[in-house]
Amino acid sequence: MKKKITALLLTAAMAAGILSGCGTKEGAADGDKTTYKVGIVQYVDDASLNQIEAAIEAELTSKGEELGVTFDFAGYTHNGQADSSTLNQIAADLVAEKVDVIIPIATPAAMIMQAATEDNQIPVVFSAVSDPMGAGLVASNEAPGANITGTSDAIDTPAIMKLIVTANPQAKKIGLLYDKSQPSSTASIADAISYCEANGLTYVEKTGTTTAEVSAAADALVAEGVDAIFTPQDNTIMTAELAIFEKFTDAGIPHFTGADSFALNGAFLGYGVNYTNLGTATADMAVDILVNGAKPGETAVKTLSDGIITVNTETAAALNLDYTVLKEFGSQLVEVTTAEEFE
Repeated sequence: MKKKITALLLTAAMAAGILSGCGTKEGAADGDKTTYKVGIVQYVDDASLNQIEAAIEAELTSKGEELGVTFDFAGYTHNGQADSSTLNQIAADLVAEKVDVIIPIATPAAMIMQAATEDNQIPVVFSAVSDPMGAGLVASNEAPGANITGTSDAIDTPAIMKLIVTANPQAKKIGLLYDKSQPSSTASIADAISYCEANGLTYVEKTGTTTAEVSAAADALVAEGVDAIFTPQDNTIMTAELAIFEKFTDAGIPHFTGADSFALNGAFLGYGVNYTNLGTATADMAVDILVNGAKPGETAVKTLSDGIITVNTETAAALNLDYTVLKEFGSQLVEVTTAEEFE
């Protein structure tokens, strides 16, 4: 997978002083085109967030050609590698570069970019934030306020729990695997616990903040004899999925998750939004702000409700599970096989 550099110099043309005003923003004139500087900040290098970033870049390129402008993201795309110090430095660099908009991918990145733009009011359009209000990013999803808006990948946790008991009506003990430091996991895990308590299911919680810890947590869940495992759209577990999915498959335990990318990396099932669609929608919101003058604080957070079920057919076969019974519970059922890298 491609890695992102943390800082780049301005292009030679800009260094030469070919700068001109673009409304209240600083842009570079290029013939009849205007160049907008777009900072893209990915929280960590994992399959889900890679899908989103690729979709954002593709849509910005397409919209630029359509509108006769240039969205320059090549020099302002960074990966924080899940390190807060790195993310804070990236934020400082983007502010110093006077980018026209910042697009952070995932909640931790969005929180740091929000803090860095409170004084300068650079627009922030986040992507893949599961609970924008809970994270303190927006006043409300309908009217975010200040300089921020974006897209949410909030999932329907009870719907995933229903998939678990439908696929295996005998399931009685559910494993909950997540990183307790991930804001995106908190609400979903609480919802999963509530579902278990309301439906006579027992549950076992195991957490980890590194791939090694997640692997140990996976071993512990296998040892506990859980019937199924649930993980929300958790970046730490997503990063570790390739290292743990065979543990669950060999033990005959299906892993139900909150994103299609988990299934692409070996989990039995992912349920939720299509991350390519999410990235595209995020880019469209950024374009609307830059080109049409839309105000972030007055632009409602967009939550996709695809309800797509993604099943890894190789894992399903190994588990001897008939996943066709789940089709009616989603808007679409997509079949995939395991891949280490994908777009």
